[in-house]
Amino acid sequence: MLLALLAGCAAPPEKEAETPVPTSTPVTFNQELHDELIGMLERDQAGRTGGVDNEGDQARTNRLTEIMDEFGWPTFDLVGEDGEDAAWAIAQHSDLQPQVQVRALELLEEAVARDQASPGNLAYLTDRVAVAAGKQQTYGTQVGCGPDGPEPATPIKDADDVEARRAAADLEPLADYLEEMAAICAEG
Repeated sequence: MLLALLAGCAAPPEKEAETPVPTSTPVTFNQELHDELIGMLERDQAGRTGGVDNEGDQARTNRLTEIMDEFGWPTFDLVGEDGEDAAWAIAQHSDLQPQVQVRALELLEEAVARDQASPGNLAYLTDRVAVAAGKQQTYGTQVGCGPDGPEPATPIKDADDVEARRAAADLEPLADYLEEMAAICAEG
């Protein structure tokens, strides 16, 4: 499942974004939204692992945009940790709509600052957005398989401090991550 999440849609119609739920308002867990996000992730993963995905990234990206319009970022309080992870994976796979990824990144940053989302998810999406823009990545999360094993998609900025940034985001050391990726590259 990790490989599928790491593996790498037309712009939605223009509409005025609704105001997300203010941070001071108590948030009630939304079981229906949680279940919808989990279902979207299951279909996403099925399509990436050889199964059936009749929905596609475009539809999931469009639906995530609607969710962000209504709720802001799907937080731990709103959809649970697994629901927040599902929203992140959908944003991560919205490569054909980089403006959606940038918006998700902004909302995710705010949610992490309130301890309502995963710092690791923020790290991965930060790098994904940077790589898509041809910029250096911050955490070294975006790698591909080259002839000699895993290779960063773009260079890592300030590489001497990457381990501190990864630790702050609750990510494993870069060497451990690259070792896992080497095993995946060897299988492919």
